[in-house]
Amino acid sequence: MGSDSVQHGRLTRADLMSLEQYSTTRKEFRGRVLDHKRNRLIAIGPNVTWAFEDRLTIQYQVQEMLRVERIFEAAGIQDELDAYNPLIPDGSNWKVTFLIEFPDPEERKQRLAVMKGIEDRCWVQVEGLERSFAIADEDLERENEEKTSSVHFLRFELSAEMASKVKSGSPVKVGIDHPQYNFEVQLSSAQRDSLARDLA
Repeated sequence: MGSDSVQHGRLTRADLMSLEQYSTTRKEFRGRVLDHKRNRLIAIGPNVTWAFEDRLTIQYQVQEMLRVERIFEAAGIQDELDAYNPLIPDGSNWKVTFLIEFPDPEERKQRLAVMKGIEDRCWVQVEGLERSFAIADEDLERENEEKTSSVHFLRFELSAEMASKVKSGSPVKVGIDHPQYNFEVQLSSAQRDSLARDLA
């Protein structure tokens, strides 16, 4: 099983627990993952959350999928790994699951219609450097003619200079620059330090 210190590299079947193993350790493992995620969930304005993924958060998602679907055959496990491994940062980027949340279904429908293109207006910025805008939904198109999706997957590429400054403690802001949704947030030092571990 991968440890917290192993941030990079794709997951393989050898990194995963069997269904039986997972059922006995799930409570402890889940608690560790939720604690780890605390500094990796960033609220941007009232209706958007970014979940910065890494090897541990993706291992948890894969283990949960295998558990829910009762998948134990090698081919099925590999299918899940193939689906989720692209969400693990490569050492020069941050990978984000982007969630838009409006509890009321009618309001959600209306807001998603006017928020088209929001996934391309997401950015991260290291103090003193240019903003880096997201590369969105590389696996499949999530927007249609009427509206954007409530879930997107983002990749933020960081230059060597950006990565170096993040790791040395420079302030980091993240935000969305869209006509219908414009917010920015300065990361806390704990949030920034957690994300710095994604960078080689």
